[in-house]
Parts: sequence; C-alpha cells; structure tokens
Amino acid sequence: MTTFVDRVELHVAAGNGGHGCASVMREKFKPLGGPDGGNGGRGGDVILVVDQSVTTLLEYHHSPHRKATNGKPGAGDHRAGKDGQDLVLTVPDGTVVLDKRGNVLADLIGQGTTYVAAEGGRGGLGNAALSSARRKAPGFALLGEPGDLQDIVLELKTVADVALVGYPSAGKSSLISVLSAAKPKIADYPFTTLVPNLGVVTAGSTVYTIADVPGLIPGASQGRGLGLEFLRHVERCSVLVHILDTATLESDRDPVSDLDAIEEELKQYGGLEDRPRVVVLNKIDIPDGQDLADLIRPDLLERGYRVFEVSAVARTGLKELSFALADIVGKARAAKPKEEATRIVLRPKAVDDAGFTVTYDEQEDVYRVRGEKPERWVRQTDFNNDEAVGYLADRLNRLGVEDQLMKAGARAGDGVAIGSEDNAVVFDWEPSMMAGAEMLGRRGEDHRLEAPRPAAQRRRDRDAERDEAQREFDDFQAI
Repeated sequence: MTTFVDRVELHVAAGNGGHGCASVMREKFKPLGGPDGGNGGRGGDVILVVDQSVTTLLEYHHSPHRKATNGKPGAGDHRAGKDGQDLVLTVPDGTVVLDKRGNVLADLIGQGTTYVAAEGGRGGLGNAALSSARRKAPGFALLGEPGDLQDIVLELKTVADVALVGYPSAGKSSLISVLSAAKPKIADYPFTTLVPNLGVVTAGSTVYTIADVPGLIPGASQGRGLGLEFLRHVERCSVLVHILDTATLESDRDPVSDLDAIEEELKQYGGLEDRPRVVVLNKIDIPDGQDLADLIRPDLLERGYRVFEVSAVARTGLKELSFALADIVGKARAAKPKEEATRIVLRPKAVDDAGFTVTYDEQEDVYRVRGEKPERWVRQTDFNNDEAVGYLADRLNRLGVEDQLMKAGARAGDGVAIGSEDNAVVFDWEPSMMAGAEMLGRRGEDHRLEAPRPAAQRRRDRDAERDEAQREFDDFQAI
C-alpha cells in the first residue's frame, strides 16, 4: 500500500455566492415599508496551509476532489445569508503549487504559509441594497457569483539542508540512521529506500536537516529506476553529499565511476551546479574497503572534493563529517539574503484604463466585450427578470460600454457578446438604454426590452440558410 505520495493532481471548487433576496416589507401599521431583501452570503475559499507535521500528500491522492461550502441566500426583513465556510487543506512544508501547464503558482515554505487556490463567489445584493432615489422598490435582486474551479498540481520538494545521494546499497540509510534519530528501512538488497527519509542532526550549536534520497542509477534523470521521481527532493538542499561504496561486490563498478555517473545524472537534471559537494567513502570497516579508500582518495582530492572516510556500522569518522556539514550549512545560511517584511504594493488603475475592451469578432459577427466588471455583472443578472436586465443595461451604460461600442462601429441591432467565447451572453444592442424610474413599469418588468430584435432575426435567417444549403448538399451526395 502506498504510504508516501509527493505529487498529486487536485481538483478544487470554491463555494458559490448566495443569491440576494427580492422582498418588500408587508407589516401591519407600516405602509410603504419599502424593499427589505437581504444580501447573499459569500462562498467559501479553498486555502492551502503549510503544516510541518504533515509529511505526505497521501490524503489528496485518495480524495483529489475538494469543495468549499456555498453561501446562503438572503431573506426578507434585511436578513443577510450566512457566508460559506472556507476549506483549509494542510500540505507539507516545501509544497509547490502548479497549474496544468506546469507554471508555478506558489512555493509554500514555512509553517503557516497560505495560498488561496480557489476564491469563493461574491454574494448577490438584495433589493434593499439596490434601491435608490430613482429605483425605490426594485423587483429583482442580484444572483450570487459561482466560485472558482481550479485543477492544480501539488509537488512536494523536501526542505533539507543536506542531501545524501549515491547508488543503491551505498549506505545512505545506514548513515542517516547513525547521524540522526531517523529510523529508515535498512536491508542488504538494492532499492531498500523507496521514499525520502528526513533526519535532524545537531553538531555543536548548529542544527540542520539531512535527507536520504532513494538510490540513483545511470539514466535516472530520464526516468530510469526511482531517480527522476525523487530528484526534486534535493533541489532545496545547501550541500550534496556523495556516498560512495568502497566495498561493493559488483565487479564492473568502482567508487570513482559511481561518482562520475551520479554527477552526470545531476547535470542532466539541472539546477544543482552551484551546490557544494562532499564525498563520503563509506564501509571502511571492511579491510578491502579501507584499501580502496586509500587508493582513490588522492584522485578525489585533486578534483577539489572534501573527502571523509566513515563507517556507519563501526561509527567511525561521523563526528568530523557532521561538524564539517554543519560548517557548510552555516555558511550557506549566512549567505542567504535576510527576509524582509512583505510590503503592501498598491497598483492604482491608469487614468485611461476603462476596465474593459470592445473588439469585433468577424467570425461570429458580434462585438465582444471583455472586462472584470461587465462579466461579473452578467453573471449576477437574472435574465428571467426584465427589470434586472434593464438594470444591467444601465450599469453597462454608466461604465462607458455604449460609448466604446459606438467608437468600434456598432449600430443599433448589432449583436454584442459579453464574456469569453465559450461562455458569453449575446444580445442585440439598442443605444441609449439609460433611463429613469419613469421609464419602468411594474416591478420585474422593463418595457424597453419589448422592442424587436433585428440582429437576432438576422442570425436565425443566416442559420436557416446554412442548414438549407447543408441539406441540399447532402441530397446531392446521396444521388
């Protein structure tokens, strides 16, 4: 059974906002009480939070679909709907959040670091909030916005100061077990370590973490063995420690060629060229191992490596190694720039930024309006209510959409689409839709929308001609 998962695809859905309420006060002894519909509640967010007690993404491997709760709708008597509850998902320290294309969205390091993976929808305003001097008793309310739907990828990259790399059965697990309190599985066959192991080492006044990565073999950077799956766990380390087996039983291997092979795989993986290297000659408690260590040590020193001879079984040379690693880690920490408090960055909107764009789509024969406000207003509009549609037209006019449509060459009756191509609302544009309360009829009605729609008729006629031509072509093909 899988007990360690370091990469999952997560499907998160934020909560939808609650609908606003359209209500009019009807209470004895209170004539003309006016609108009293409350606002809808906000949908819950999906938030990722770093918890250092969590070490794996296994929970999301078994249940990758997560959804926050929706906001409650508003009610009469000015009662606002309850906000949806945020869904907090704990992730291990060092989790990277990516989109489906592999772009990094967030790098979560440090206890309590948060990232909002999906934002909840806004709640719709009730008719009490929509009332004004011109529209005293609106017969409509705004709908709640749908919450975000996101497909994200979580990758765990172990946060460790020291990474032990080497061939399978080189003694990495044995070394981490004697340097720290970690208790990894140790056996006399290759690929005993199937998941990274973390240990904490104390050397004098320095405390650092050390990671045991599953064994690497030639071709690991291309996916051979377990290397590619776990090489990401060495990306954050400050120092790489090559564990070389000086007592290998394989006749076609030697410590120097093992070192060259592992270095080639690290080069192919990329991003680790600037990390300092330390070479550990392990298993010198075996007579042949000590002889081979004495033989290759001068060559390694000529290459510029710091070399340590240790025996995890006899526990020799461990103190020198742990203090040397502590010195390297201490220098790396001192060289890092000091973390500054997060600054609040204000990005005011440009004076010539209208907040939306108007373009002509020749293929669909419509003028397409794109922008945060117009698209949000469309999502909040109840198109079954004529008064709500008229209110949307008034809002768009105040924003300047009508002026931009005129500049783009739109004429009365032309089609206008608000939103993306796959989810747009299309209507026939009628200029000068701005009106006061005297233009409105009964609540829920707006007689401005009763005019004929020539653009819609033109589209229907064009579709009918296309269908007729297709039928004639099919009949010709059948003959």
